[in-house]
Amino acid sequence: MSLISSVFAADYVPIAGGTLRTALPLDGETVQVAAYQLRTLPVSNAEFKQFLQRNPKWQRDQVATLFAGENYLASWAAPLDFSPNTPAAPVTQVSWFAASAFCETEGAALPTWSQWEFAAAADETRPDARKDPLWRAKILGWYETLSTDVLPAAGRHPANFYGVYDLHQSIWEWVDDFNGLFVNVDSRAQGEQKVLETCGAAALSLGDKENYAVLMRIALLTALKGQDSVNTLGFRCAKPALQSLK
Repeated sequence: MSLISSVFAADYVPIAGGTLRTALPLDGETVQVAAYQLRTLPVSNAEFKQFLQRNPKWQRDQVATLFAGENYLASWAAPLDFSPNTPAAPVTQVSWFAASAFCETEGAALPTWSQWEFAAAADETRPDARKDPLWRAKILGWYETLSTDVLPAAGRHPANFYGVYDLHQSIWEWVDDFNGLFVNVDSRAQGEQKVLETCGAAALSLGDKENYAVLMRIALLTALKGQDSVNTLGFRCAKPALQSLK
């Protein structure tokens, strides 16, 4: 049964939380994920443009170098012109700092890794489909087609069990605690080679070694700094659970 309820805002859905057998810890430990709300879609180019209009300090020609690198919104034709990207496509080339600032304007924050992993474990009908080899293969197939070209609009694929779209299909996504997923000084280095090195090392310590798709995502995130912006990396926001009315 879906946990979606019409009393919640259209762009966030409630997720009840529960016990997560996370792929991250050394021994595949379980963690408790408290109830929360998650944005149904990644933040779009049009939404991020509105944020930039209200917060000029995050425009690429004004943002402090401490908070964004050279690739920040580099594909945009101008600081407030996201062409050739399309309005409803996920915004990418956004730093962790900028993504966090956007979420704050919605009374939200970037999801933690556990929150993201909990929601992303679901397929269209099951809250946790990760043991299904066909589901894992399908995710890998999507990951192999991630493109640095102009992205299509989000929401083309069916929503998952919770009513959340595109957790796997089109982009990677920032999480709030990206820099704490592996405590490894070497993981702060940048570049494709470092991603590959981190990926190989992480494989030895993941709790779920069969879930290579999750390993790829962790490897990317642990290779980044907060100022970095990647062509296929976007974000969505999370909120605390709404308190039920009594």
